[in-house]
Amino acid sequence: MKLKNFLIGFGVIAIILTLIPLFSGKYWWIRMFDYPHVQLTILTFTAFICYFIRFDIKKWSDYVFVVAICACLVFQFYKIYPYTAFAETQVKTIKSFEQNKNLKIFVSNALQTNKKKDLLLKEIKVYNPDLVMLLETDQDWYKATKHLQKEFKYTVIKPLPNTYGMILYSKKELIEPKVNFLVADSIPSIETRLKLNNQDTIQVYVIHPTPPMPQHNPKSTDRDKEMMMVGKMARESKLPTLVMGDFNDVAWSHTTLKFQRLSKLLDPRIGRGFYTTYNANSFLFRWPLDHVFMSKDFLVDDIGKGNNINSDHFPMYISIVLDKNNNRNNKVQELTEQAMERINKTLNEN
Repeated sequence: MKLKNFLIGFGVIAIILTLIPLFSGKYWWIRMFDYPHVQLTILTFTAFICYFIRFDIKKWSDYVFVVAICACLVFQFYKIYPYTAFAETQVKTIKSFEQNKNLKIFVSNALQTNKKKDLLLKEIKVYNPDLVMLLETDQDWYKATKHLQKEFKYTVIKPLPNTYGMILYSKKELIEPKVNFLVADSIPSIETRLKLNNQDTIQVYVIHPTPPMPQHNPKSTDRDKEMMMVGKMARESKLPTLVMGDFNDVAWSHTTLKFQRLSKLLDPRIGRGFYTTYNANSFLFRWPLDHVFMSKDFLVDDIGKGNNINSDHFPMYISIVLDKNNNRNNKVQELTEQAMERINKTLNEN
């Protein structure tokens, strides 16, 4: 009986943790439960199987419990299924292409306090990207990486001491790059056009919004607002568009999915894998927080997660190809009128 009570308690916890993210509140203690859907799927499945194996289902309360657990399991798996290899890819793979249509991107939250800067530099050398986006970079990080300007001639340099500094190195020409402060005067983002080749120019946005945290931002308002603002800019862009960075939000959250629908951008993770970039210091609690979203003008050549660089994030690497004809059938679900109203409300929040 004690074991049965334990399993019931175990299952009740799984049910509660499944239901919490369904509330629309922006408080950190609600939004934090958007993250662990993989872990909750395993937790719920364990409770479901153990209850079946260990006990006979005789009472009506047993049936209610099993049905509730089963419903939570289905919901949890539904949330993460698109990011498994069983799902259809949202961005197709390309095997052969013209090299001048290719863009190799390396995105990394470097961790401001990281003293082993050589590990990140080695990763950059291994992947040999065209575009290096470093987040959480201060003056020390700029000093450690500025020699890259010999190879990456085009830059956007905005180191800051508040963990929101950004450094962008590019081998491709950047056209009218600028640093924006969309939500707060201490949280930068980058907006630039990039000349891919003599014929093609693309639009690039980089963001690193603040996460909901009890100490500084008890609500997700600032993060959600910045994501929606950039999503709207991406939607209105006339060029092939990329949005990348540390979103401080998982790929399957309500906010990120809403960003996708607003921006009409595609997620290369879908149909390929989780590519969990955070937390590099925990094997059990890892989530995909670093993203590269793209318009339907791109195909994927290669995608992967880098090695441990002594940061709390793993780097993310992706090689994409501009091909305006092959991705036309891939569409993000359109926004409903009610969803657009909620987005406009988010944009108007202070």
